[in-house]
Amino acid sequence: MALRVVQWATGGVGVAAIKGVLEHPDLELAGCWVHSDAKNGKDVGELIGTGPLGVTTTNNLDEILALDADAVIYAPLLPNPDEVAALLRSGKNVVTPVGWVYPSERQGAALSAAGVEGNATLHGTGIAPGGISEKFPLLLSVMSTGVTYVRAEEFSDLRTYLAPDVVRHVMGFGDSPEKALSGPMQKLLDGGFIQSVRMIVDEMGFNADPTVRATQEVAVATAPVDSPIGVIEPGQVAGRKFHWEALVDGSPVVRVTVNWLMGTENLDPAWDFGPEGQRYEMEVRGNPAFTMTIKGFQSEYGEDDDGVEAGVVATAAHCVNSIPAVCAAKPGIATYFDLPLFAAKAAAHLARP
Repeated sequence: MALRVVQWATGGVGVAAIKGVLEHPDLELAGCWVHSDAKNGKDVGELIGTGPLGVTTTNNLDEILALDADAVIYAPLLPNPDEVAALLRSGKNVVTPVGWVYPSERQGAALSAAGVEGNATLHGTGIAPGGISEKFPLLLSVMSTGVTYVRAEEFSDLRTYLAPDVVRHVMGFGDSPEKALSGPMQKLLDGGFIQSVRMIVDEMGFNADPTVRATQEVAVATAPVDSPIGVIEPGQVAGRKFHWEALVDGSPVVRVTVNWLMGTENLDPAWDFGPEGQRYEMEVRGNPAFTMTIKGFQSEYGEDDDGVEAGVVATAAHCVNSIPAVCAAKPGIATYFDLPLFAAKAAAHLARP
């Protein structure tokens, strides 16, 4: 029997997750929660650009709670722990890219209890945080000993991120440096990336300070820069860097960094991506030391494509592919350490009958 899955929210990740569920041989779409009245009551196929799927959207939480479903892919812009707790108490496992990758006991206590009450499991996953920022560096580290430093870093051109309201009002691009540095982005990112750093610290046994150091930097335009939010004028923010570091005796032993630029021209400081361009990078310094570079999750600005960022699809895929393992896990909160190795499934036309 296929596991019945509800999709919560239909932004970029949500739409990609629905398509992923439809491609997965062990899953079926059972329901879909939407935020807006405009999307309410529609066939999900209308929202994702396919033919009718026979699943109707709702913006009513109680209707979702009453559904016969095994799991929910919870992918709103901002998480609401009360919603997650209600889903868990209703007996639905929750997989999400918006938090709880490696929560502390205090951060996870209420949701763990809700999971036990509903005999359900919560699992946080994704790409960064939720994959490249902790899971995959830890997996790669098994090929080294005596590790002294771990780094995970993203280099992305934000001109391909077609969510102008998020880019301007949440990420702070186009603002003054003062407004961007005091805006919500640092706090929003801290919740996930600090957990990423702590996961690596705890698993590898670094004697790190209990406080993860979080810092940020901005670059401003020196000439007009075209962007998804219109022209960024000189003096306005056109580049952002965020760093999270675990320290031993004042020196970093784990570092996670995000580099978000509106291109690489006309910036002060003159940041760029280096000769390798956009990528994700993971580094382990030990015996031996090595670096892994991953390309393909970021679209190139100006490419003739469908406007869907590959990294968004990858985030959704990580959620989708984890569902069977999460549904089989013990109630409460499951991190990567609590789940077995799992993988994607073969495309339908290549799969065993």
